Amino acid sequence: MSRLVLLTGGLGFVGRPLGAALAAAGARVRLVVRRGATVDAQAALESVVETPDLFAETSDWWRAALDGVDTVVHAAWYAEPGRYLTSPRNLECLVGTLRLADGAVAAGVRRVVGVGTCFEYDLSAGRLAVTTPLAPSTPYAGAKAAAYLALSTWLKRAHVGFAWARLFYLYGEREDPRRLVPYLRARLAAGEAAELTLGEQVRDFLDVAEAGRQIAALALGTREGPVNVCSGVPTTVRALAERIADEYGRRDLLRFGARPENLVDPPCVVGVP
Repeated sequence: MSRLVLLTGGLGFVGRPLGAALAAAGARVRLVVRRGATVDAQAALESVVETPDLFAETSDWWRAALDGVDTVVHAAWYAEPGRYLTSPRNLECLVGTLRLADGAVAAGVRRVVGVGTCFEYDLSAGRLAVTTPLAPSTPYAGAKAAAYLALSTWLKRAHVGFAWARLFYLYGEREDPRRLVPYLRARLAAGEAAELTLGEQVRDFLDVAEAGRQIAALALGTREGPVNVCSGVPTTVRALAERIADEYGRRDLLRFGARPENLVDPPCVVGVP
């Protein structure tokens, strides 16, 4: 029988393509979703577990939800654009994640894969490898780094395999319209000007579908420890915007320099796969 994987956050921006990639790789998927959520039909979906708030559940609740599960992929977290970086809800997500892990150990789960962020690193390094020191500068990044540090030692002592997927700059299907790529597409499709900074920031952009495939491969594989989910290709924001504008034949609508520069925005954030 194929491996049973419990997936949190499976209806989210990252979780949907991740769930699809797990199913395509032959895994059976058990989703944990908010009560009343609409779940799309998936051929390999084994079951759905509902909860009012997965981050408020107890270790005992998780132990029951994880009955028969081989691998946990924890993609859920509070991620509302414009708020998530500094929100106090990051602490709730951290505490809830530790209770999930406690339940996983009690249930005899063999492997746990968590989803982190490149913001955990010291971003001044520019090129970020898994050996780059951690230096989170926001509550979001700090909570993610704390989860990684706690789980990497705790699960090892419990003889549970553990990997941590650090995401870089994702774009793609079902992306929040407030983010850069959907903003550009909406403005260009409407024939309206898109206001941007100078666009000199260098970033590591990756389609979320490819990110889902990378995380699924990590979950179903044997690699442990931190892993960068990235392209490894440095691209300026300007180059990305121009590439998208060329799809519409409307580079003339790009207004570089119309928005002020973010003085605390790191000039270069690129992953080393």
